[in-house]
Order: sequence, then C-alpha cells, then structure tokens
Amino acid sequence: MELRSDESAKEFVTQTVREQGVKFIRLWFTDILGNLKGFAISPAQLEEALETGIGFDGSAIEGFARTDESDMVAVPDPSTFAILPWRPKESGVARIFADIKTPEQEYFDGDPRQVLKRNLNVAAESGYTFYVGPELEYFYFKNSQDPTPLDTGGYFDQMPMDFASDLRRETILTLEDVGIQAEYSHHEVAPSQDEIVLRYEDALTMADNCMTYQLVVKEVARRHNVHATFMPKPLVNVNGSGMHTHQSLFIGDTNCFYDSDKPDNFLRFHSKYIKKYKKKINIPIFHGILMVNQNSLHYDNISKSLTQDYTQKDSDGIEKTVSIIETFLKNGINSFYLIPPIYKKGERDYKLANSVIAKIKNN
Repeated sequence: MELRSDESAKEFVTQTVREQGVKFIRLWFTDILGNLKGFAISPAQLEEALETGIGFDGSAIEGFARTDESDMVAVPDPSTFAILPWRPKESGVARIFADIKTPEQEYFDGDPRQVLKRNLNVAAESGYTFYVGPELEYFYFKNSQDPTPLDTGGYFDQMPMDFASDLRRETILTLEDVGIQAEYSHHEVAPSQDEIVLRYEDALTMADNCMTYQLVVKEVARRHNVHATFMPKPLVNVNGSGMHTHQSLFIGDTNCFYDSDKPDNFLRFHSKYIKKYKKKINIPIFHGILMVNQNSLHYDNISKSLTQDYTQKDSDGIEKTVSIIETFLKNGINSFYLIPPIYKKGERDYKLANSVIAKIKNN
C-alpha cells in the first residue's frame, strides 16, 4: 500500500473494509520473544480501534505485564492494513499491525515494534534512514512430527517435478497480494531447504513484512499438507537455516556506505563495530569482513552507490525478528561513528556521530 497520512490511511482502511465486505480485522503484534500474537475485531469496532485502540489482557502475553497490571491497549497502525488472501473472499479477513500502549496511553516499553520505532526516530533526527533486506531460510517437512525432507536437492538445484518450487511460487504470489515484494527464490544447500529473498525496505516496514512472510510460508505449506519451519538446526549433518540481513544507511538518496573515491570506505566504516561485536558472539562460521566473500560473518555487497551494504549472518528466522532488526541498528550506531556522506578529505564529523551515539545509549 502506498504511503498515506494517518487520517488518509484510516479513511482508506474503513472504506476498504466496507467495500470489500471484510468481517474480521486481526490486530497483530509480537511478544518479547518474537512470537506473533493477535486478536480479531469486527468492523463495528474498527473506528474505535483506529482512534483510541482496543484494550486487552496482557498478563498472559510473554514479557508484557503481571496479573495486577495486566491492562494493555492495541493501537492499529493503519498504514499496515492488508486483506489476507488465503482466507475466504466472502466475509473476508484483514490484518493491521498494532503498537502497544498502557491504559495511560503511553507506549509500552516491552513492545518490540515500539523499541524499533524509537531507535529509528533517533537515527532519523540526524537524517538517517535504515534499510534492511533479509534472506530467510527454512525447511519443508512431511509434517510437524516427521522431519523427513521432501527432496534431496542442493544449492540452486533445478529439479523436475520439484514440489518445493511450486510452494515457493505460491508463497511469492501470496506475498505480492499483501504488498510484499520478493527479489528471488531458490533451493538452499540442505535437502528440502529453501529461501525467498525479500526486496529491501525501511526497517519498520521490513520488520512487519518478516512477520507476515513467516506466516505466509507456513500457511501455504499447510494448505499443501506439509510443514514449514524456520528452526535453525532441525537436521543433523546438514546446513542449518539463517537470516542473513543486508543493512544500509541513507541520507536522502545518498548511500552512507559508499564512496567512489575510497573503495575501502566500507572497511573503515565498520572496523570499530566489528572488533567490539565479535567479542560477544561464538558461532561456527568464518569471522571477518571482506569486500566480496559471503562466507564471512560480515561482507560488503558489490560496490555501487545504491547497492553497497553491510550483511549480518549470525541470526536466524526463528528469532524475534523485530527485535533483531532493532538490535542491528542500535549496536551498529552504538559501536562506530556514523560517517556523513559528504565530508572534507581526511575529516569526519565526530560531533554529529557522538550526538547520535549519545541518544542511542539513552534509549
């Protein structure tokens, strides 16, 4: 859906619900562990929900509230409205992502989406827009109790009568129906392992898209009587699944990770961050930062002004995706100086960088 003002988005939502005969609107959010949660409201409640939110009991939601302070309010973000194409068209179902507030109408600090928004606002105050493009890998199995692969394929294999390719095709078409664009898809390294690469978006949009993507993958699999899982290591002796995440910072149309006069700018940009971050992780893959090698923990994409980015390869799709994206942003800004795209030769605007870092630390 194209970007609209808040009031225009609300009007669009109410009009679409009315015209399309939508009877159920699901308000989606995540708990502190990244599990997708939600409840459905009727069209009669929609106007109230868009204006003041809908109250619910948060005591049973992981990380939300204790029993004696359980009241929470789900406030829909109308810009995230989409009709769910896998539900019946008659008496249809839509979803809207919601921000969580307290009864005092203050944003709830335990809401992962709100934490991400808070840190994006800090970066935006200095002119930065944070873009991400994740590659989420997953497995197809016969069912949830039987982890038998559906095929014996490998990386990029093209096989006749490949059942998984039909599942990927249907998944991509379903994603397009809810406004999510995929760049490409393919068979991954392990048997019955697949990947659909989402086209990069701003971090908040992508966080919402990832939650929808995971549900769509599982829903399409369920319709075909198979099971999809983002579990990082469901099988022994074969590759596990990860969520490789391309990241870039822009000021307007200018990519802060690219400098045509300094091809090694990317390495200097991240050296302080890498040294600090590597001490905090312990994973069995190659560590390092290289200009082209995708086996390294962090690598630089092809050096072009619009595509050069930074890729993190130590997360997986079963993790709390919204919080992972927020952590990438916060750790990145907190661990190295943000280099403005325009600066005098040999100089960096440390004053600007320090102001951003201070704000991130306070959040």
